[in-house]
Order: sequence, then structure tokens, then C-alpha cells
Amino acid sequence: MDNIELIGKIKKLKKEKNAIILGHYYQIDEIQQLSDYIGDSLALAEQSRKVDCDIIVFCGVHFMAETAKILNPSKKVLLPDISASCSLADSCPASEFAKFKAKYPDHTVISYINCSAEIKALSDIICTSGNAEKLVGSLPKDEKIIFAPDRNLGGYINRITGRNMVLWNGACEVHDALTADTILRYKQQYPEAKVIAHPECNDTVLQVVDFVGSTNAMLKYVKNIDVKQIIVATETGIVYQMQIENPNKEFIIVSNSGCNCNDCRHMKMNTLEKLYSCLATEKPEIIMNSELIEKAKAPIIRMLEISKSLNLI
Repeated sequence: MDNIELIGKIKKLKKEKNAIILGHYYQIDEIQQLSDYIGDSLALAEQSRKVDCDIIVFCGVHFMAETAKILNPSKKVLLPDISASCSLADSCPASEFAKFKAKYPDHTVISYINCSAEIKALSDIICTSGNAEKLVGSLPKDEKIIFAPDRNLGGYINRITGRNMVLWNGACEVHDALTADTILRYKQQYPEAKVIAHPECNDTVLQVVDFVGSTNAMLKYVKNIDVKQIIVATETGIVYQMQIENPNKEFIIVSNSGCNCNDCRHMKMNTLEKLYSCLATEKPEIIMNSELIEKAKAPIIRMLEISKSLNLI
């Protein structure tokens, strides 16, 4: 089947099965076009609580589909490619983190949403790149905190808040690979451009860019600046939405390889063919035991409650 036929069949199946497609900004363009809702991690977590459907198809990576299942245990949650993992989540094995946590028994554990359900179950509060600063800031200044699994995001929050959180040594392979030297070369090549970066990049990168923010924050920033060129230091997929909202602006993806791409190999595992297949067969399905769901749900709900009280959602 060609893409036009696939898209038609996906739409038909979605209607027949009372399904909704949630898509992350890092998905391929065609999947973003088909998604009923596009967002970053916080927006998708919040949206997954509101859905009125029988089936949720989560076009993202495994931890995101797990989050949707945690918040909707009675619904069927599908992931087009069950092996679509996350390098950041994989960098924090639950057994090793449990040992790490035991060394700091008087610490509150804040975990970035890009982690497994098992890590969420070991946490007190979940955060996203969009709300981490304010969630951390909502806690008493003398409260001791462990931040996991992203050392770059945690280090950035430490720097801008003056905290001294204990950091787990994990990272996203896509963002962590970018270097300050590469950014500076792009700035030299495009001297009139503004540079935006995700806080999953390392600190040397964040120190030389014009704006640091979550995926959603970068989208808002780009809409409000009066420049023609924007250098983008994050995953390639975000450019699709940026271009739709800003058709007269040019977006240059930072890439160490010089290919004008910075793709997450896991995010790009979801394809139209796999999306069609999972709707047709209702597999692969996210299966989790009720005990893990309840333990992992508590820190997510706490995040959503704090976010609401701070008018973040």
C-alpha cells in the first residue's frame, strides 16, 4: 500500500474501533498529521487523562505509552513498535537506581518523565522539561533532592535555581551528543540566527545558545521572535510543527554529522505501516500489573496536581 491508501485505512480503523492517536512532536511528519493530539511529554500526559475512547494508540516511545496506561488502566494502550525504547530511560535501570536511592534515605526523588514505570514507582514526584524548574522551586529550599535520570536537565535546574540536587548519571544520546563547538560553528555560519536548545543538551551547549526550553517552550519562543533563521538544537521532528506555525522562517537543525538531521532512532521506529498494523490487530499492547500501575501513578498525579496549582496546565 502507498501512503495515501495507508492513511485512509488508518482513519477508517480509528473510527471503527473508537481509537485516538496521541503523537509526540518527534514523530515523522505523516504520523503527526494523523494524530488527534500532538504534544510534549507534559501535554500528552495530561491529554491521556481526558480521552474518551476505547483504544489509545501512542505514537512515541515505550515510557510514554506506559504513562498513558498508568493513567488509563482500564483502556487498551497500543504502541506501534513495542521496541521503540528511549536511550535516556534505558540509562537508568531500576535495580541500580534502587541502590543509588538507598544511599540518600532522607532525599525526595524527582524523576524526569523520560523514565520507566519502575523508576516512576521509586519516585516521589515526576517532572517534565517544561515544569521541572517550577516543580523544584515549589519545594522548600533546604529539601534534599535526588534528580533522575537526566544529568543534563538536572544540572541545568541546579544552575538556574541554585540547588544542589544529587544527580543520576543518565543522558539522552541525541541531545548529549551535541557539542558547543558545533553550535558555535553554526552561529558563525548563520550570524543573524537565534539558537534554541532543549535542556537535555549538556551544559557547555546550553551556555552558548539564545534560548533553553522544553519542546513546547521552544515552539512558543519561535513564534514570538522576529528573526528569519532559527538554529535548532533538539530532535529533528520538532521542525515540522515549527514550519507549520512559522512558514516564513528557516529552521536549521544542529547536527554533528552535518546532515541537517538529529533524529532519535527510537522515535523514528514508528511508521505508517506499523501504525496501521497495530490498529488492525490491536497489538502490540502495553501490559502492566496493577501494583506497578498504582505505585507509578502516585508521583505522576502529584506532578499534575502541583502543575495545576502553579497554573502550568
